[in-house]
Amino acid sequence: MFSSFFNKKKPKDLKASAPTIMGLRLGGSFEIDSLLMRMIEDQLTTKGAASTYIIKAVGIAELDGTWMFRFYTDDDAFLQVISEGGKADENVVDVKLFHFYDTQDVPNQFVWDNLLNKKMGTALYDLDGQTYRRVWTSASDYHNPVYIQEKTYDDEGETSTTDQFTMLFERDIADERTESLFLSAEESEDESGLSRCFVLSTGITLTPSQLTIHG
Repeated sequence: MFSSFFNKKKPKDLKASAPTIMGLRLGGSFEIDSLLMRMIEDQLTTKGAASTYIIKAVGIAELDGTWMFRFYTDDDAFLQVISEGGKADENVVDVKLFHFYDTQDVPNQFVWDNLLNKKMGTALYDLDGQTYRRVWTSASDYHNPVYIQEKTYDDEGETSTTDQFTMLFERDIADERTESLFLSAEESEDESGLSRCFVLSTGITLTPSQLTIHG
């Protein structure tokens, strides 16, 4: 994430090595159906979202054969593409547009442990007067956050790696749609030591007809 670029290294050919899928790439852009956004904006946590986005960084993470691509934009947003069984276009199973809601510093171990062990994995999560239900199921009432390690490539020719502990929630809105809430407790280490933050993002699921990708 933009707030977590640590341990940066310059690859020999950034654009050639940066992940790509569905024609989405570092330095490219995409457009969201503006009619869709106008129709549902009053139901969403994010207000005044743009319809056109320029990709400023690209992240990728893998978990048991599932790949998560993130295309970070110039408008405090990221397009998240999930593929299963491979990294080709035909493996894509989900596309969501997220906007950052808040990034909070995690000042000490007590706050960090409380996030991971008591707060992030509850069955319900309240934000901005709305209640979201946990998407990922568990045999117990509490679901431990899911660990991923994301490698990010930015448009300045640098890379970074961030450890993330994540959880996904959603709530129903009109027309059988949902708004997602993605929680991520993130940590990175640089020459100054360990840095931690808690990132909250809200988003919507997109269909192919609602997304136009520009090279």
